[in-house]
Parts: sequence; structure tokens; C-alpha cells
Amino acid sequence: MYKLFQNSRWVSMLLLALASLLCLGAAQAEGTRLETDSAASLRAQYVALAPQLSSNQFKRPLYLQSLESPSHLRGEIFALVDYPFATVNQAFNDPSHWCDMLILHINTKYCQARAQPTGAMLAVSIGKKDYQPLGQAYRVDFAYRVATSTPEYFDVGLSAKTGPLGTSDYRIRLDAVAVAGNKTFLHITYSYAYNFAGRLAMQAYLATTGRNKVGFSATSSPASGASGLIGGVRGVVERNTMRYYLAMDAYLGALATPPAQQLEKRLQSWFTSTERYARQLHEVDRATYLAMKRREYQRQQPTR
Repeated sequence: MYKLFQNSRWVSMLLLALASLLCLGAAQAEGTRLETDSAASLRAQYVALAPQLSSNQFKRPLYLQSLESPSHLRGEIFALVDYPFATVNQAFNDPSHWCDMLILHINTKYCQARAQPTGAMLAVSIGKKDYQPLGQAYRVDFAYRVATSTPEYFDVGLSAKTGPLGTSDYRIRLDAVAVAGNKTFLHITYSYAYNFAGRLAMQAYLATTGRNKVGFSATSSPASGASGLIGGVRGVVERNTMRYYLAMDAYLGALATPPAQQLEKRLQSWFTSTERYARQLHEVDRATYLAMKRREYQRQQPTR
């Protein structure tokens, strides 16, 4: 009887092990399927957006859209870049590279990548358009995650639970796929939520500093006046989404430059790119921007 029991237990353990292996295999197959589906979906977007990418107001292969709901804002950019997928993948699969990119944004005052038990995080300070002490900027802790990374598709991003002035659920996501011609098709998403206090702060901004600012999307609203461009909170999210895209593009464009010259190349490229869309993005002159960013970049370097 004991021998029979032992045999029965051994058979049960064997069946359990086989079941676990089957479940693991199924999970891996499902993960592979989802990655394949994501790559296929982004390639389908590339095909569908071909007319918009070839002819648009940006004079580059780029398509931008935005969405406003009662408590969320989201901006999205789809863009074709003339860099091999492996180059783009390597560039944005390192959290420290994200800091070198984010500091180009005029409102990013500081960024440092840090290792945490739960994974990498980015300590980012967000502030005004001019140089300011870090104590006057608002710190946002972004969790950095690589959701997917394969030879032809990746999905990486940042997320933060809270932000400045009643905002929350910040997300900056970049997914990309290899396409024909040794190029890469990017999808950038920038989004956040806001509460009642955040809405009041936004209304105050739009009534003062931001009252004449516009985004990129065309609108038939009479409130847009002669500009014919979206304003309000959608204009805000469109401008920032474009700034992040131009920062990514400037970072990629400087990679072929000798390391000691890359910072200057990135700064000059970002400012030049934003000035092409001066109606939406101009804030300060080139000399002011460069002087500020050189100081901010040095401030975020580790002390030895």
C-alpha cells in the first residue's frame, strides 16, 4: 500500500510539473503573441497614416492628435525617423538616456536616474521657462519601465502617480517598430489626469500667460479666431507632446557626434526645431535657452 501511495504521489507530482510547464509555455506564447500583435498594430498605423505623414503642416513625416475628457488630457504623435531601429532601441532602453533627453525640454529643470528595489526611477524637477533653484521647482518621481523589447519592436515609458498643481497619473510612453528602408516608426503618448484644483490652475494659466497660445490641430471653433488652431487645454497638451518628440529627435540626431560635443548638438537642435513652430513653441531666445540648459545639465551631473 505504501509503495502504491508513493507511486501515486510521484504520478501526481509529475502531472503537476507537466501542467506547470504547459501553463508557462502558454503564458510565454501569449506574451509573444501580444508583442507580435503590438508590432503589427503599429505597422498598420504606419500604413494607415501614410497620407498624413507625407503631407502636413509640420513639413516632416509626423502626425499629431490630442484628446480631452472631463479629467484627462492626452497627446499622441506618430512619426517616421531616419534612424535604424537598433539605434532607437538602444537609445531609449536606458533610463539615464531619458534624462539626457528630458533635460532638453524647457520646463525640465533636473533629471536623475536612480536604481530602486522596485526598478529604475527618474527624479525629475519641473519648473518655469527660466533658470530657478531646485527648491522652487516641483519634483515628480517617474517609474521607468521596459514593457517590451524585441529586435523589431519596443515599448518603454515613464509613469508618476502625482504631479504639480492638482495633476496625477502622468505617463510618457514611447513604442516603436522597425519599418522598411532601415527606418523606425515612433508612437509617443503624453498624458495626465487633473482634479478640481488642477482645472482651476489650468483656467488661471489660460486666462493669463497662456491666453494667446495655441496648439497644432485645426479647429472650426469661433473662439480660435483667425488662427484656426486649437487652444485651451488641448493646445497645452499638444505643445508639450511636440516638445517631448523634438527632444527625442534631437537626442537621436546627436548620437553620431563625438561624446564631448553631443550635449551642445542636442541643445542647438532642440531649439532650432522648436523655432520652426515658433507660433506654438517659442518662449525665450536661443542665447537664454542655451545658457539655462548648460547650467541645468551641469547641475544634474553626479558629484565626485
